[in-house]
Amino acid sequence: MPSTITSVSLSPEHSFSKDVKPEIALIAGLGVEGDAHAGVTVRHRYRVRKDPTAPNLCQVHLIHEELFAELAEQRIDVTAGAMGENVTTRGIDLLALPRGTRLALGDSAVVEVTGLREPCAQLDGLSPGLMKACLSRSPTGELVRKAGIMAIVISSGTIRPGDCIVVHLPDGPTLPLYPV
Repeated sequence: MPSTITSVSLSPEHSFSKDVKPEIALIAGLGVEGDAHAGVTVRHRYRVRKDPTAPNLCQVHLIHEELFAELAEQRIDVTAGAMGENVTTRGIDLLALPRGTRLALGDSAVVEVTGLREPCAQLDGLSPGLMKACLSRSPTGELVRKAGIMAIVISSGTIRPGDCIVVHLPDGPTLPLYPV
């Protein structure tokens, strides 16, 4: 099954959830046009308090639609955009991608994976128990964060549900994802 975009979302305000849209524009070096988190430097409020000059490694939040089915098995109902993601995907193991992976989205947009989204307590405001459900342990005991990945925009383009995703792994040795 090919990897596809199933939903796209944005919010011009610093709200937890984002509104589903028919399409969104990704702008190189900035993020999602019209989204509160777009910018060259950090836009997430808690990161701005730490260092407002830090580069924005969280321009685009991607989450795998398969997580919603996993959450539904735990009686947690989550829909596209609800967890604050800009791009909902199907058919790609986002969490297994190494840092620096480039994802071609649609006809011309390209994002580069920077790291994992750190699940936060705000998830429980959406649905009690959601934060815990977005965390698990690997067979070796390592913490697994399931709340999606973050990326920066390398090439601009408009993306829509149904657009294909093409994965371009980095050359040479790869590094695992960590929270950004």
